[in-house]
Order: sequence, then C-alpha cells, then structure tokens
Amino acid sequence: MVSLADPWWLGEKGGIVMYFTQADLLRGMNKPFIEKFMGIAIKESYKKGYFLFRDGDPANHFYILFKGKVKITIGESGHTVYAVDHAGEAFGWSSLVDRDVYSASAECKDITKLLKIDKKDLQKIIEEDPVNGFVFYKRLAGTLGIRLIQFYKVISSESQTEITPSFGTGQVIESEATAA
Repeated sequence: MVSLADPWWLGEKGGIVMYFTQADLLRGMNKPFIEKFMGIAIKESYKKGYFLFRDGDPANHFYILFKGKVKITIGESGHTVYAVDHAGEAFGWSSLVDRDVYSASAECKDITKLLKIDKKDLQKIIEEDPVNGFVFYKRLAGTLGIRLIQFYKVISSESQTEITPSFGTGQVIESEATAA
C-alpha cells in the first residue's frame, strides 16, 4: 500500500512533494476512493533507457509519474508523440479503455519513479464506487482530450503539404502545387 506519509514521496526538506488528491486525474474524488486507489498502486523506480511497455504489449497497467521523464513513441521509427515529465501525469491509458494491447511504447528518458496500477484492480475499485469511477473516467477523458488537441497542433504546424480531397474515393491526394 502506498501512503502519502511514505518517505519515498517526501522531498529533500521533508515536505510532501505532491498530494495525489490534487493531481488532475484524482481531483474531486472522495478520500476513501483515493485511499483505495493508493492501496493498489505499486511504487517503482526505473533506470534511464528502460521500456515500461512497447507497442503491441499486453495493456495490463496504468501509470502515474512521480519523478523523471517518459517518452511515448509510436511506429517502428519511434516518433515521439508525448513526453510525460510532470509529477502526477498519467499514461498507459490503453489499459483503461478496453484495449488489449498498448498502442505506443514508453521509454524512461531519465531515472524515473512512478506508480503502477493494475487495470483489473482499478476496475474493481471503479465498479465498487461508480460515482467516483465516473469522475475518474471523466478526468481521464479530459486528459486525453488535451493531449489530442496538442497533437493536432503539432501536426498542423509541421504540415507543409497542401492536401485536397479525392472526391469520394476515401484517399487523400497531395496537391499538384506542392508536389513539385
């Protein structure tokens, strides 16, 4: 069981670095729900270069960053889609949205401390407390929505190719003006 009084969570001067009740994902949930959540969380530390999961691995865990940096990549070329680098950030959400496998890879880019939550244990807590479970999934959807908007902005700022519709074929064709 993880406790906020656990020395692992304490800063150099003894103050608690972060209260999970104030983390975006758990904000607004009652104390008993948060205590159960923390009770199933496993605290872990990883070295730089360690892969927490790879694209296609079974999606069995959800993570919350405490300290460090995790690079989320997609595809064989390892294109970075997101950097998890703020305490309280959640990732590994594929495990929570009824996906059997992860859709990306997560590599520790620094010494990393995090909470690892088993999806079956979390699902049990959510089923026992559907009101807080609803709030949890609402917060998760909000987090994913923000990341999606950020991703759209990256795509639109990097896109230099003008595209035009192919009039019903379902394909997108590069404009002749930009193909030259």
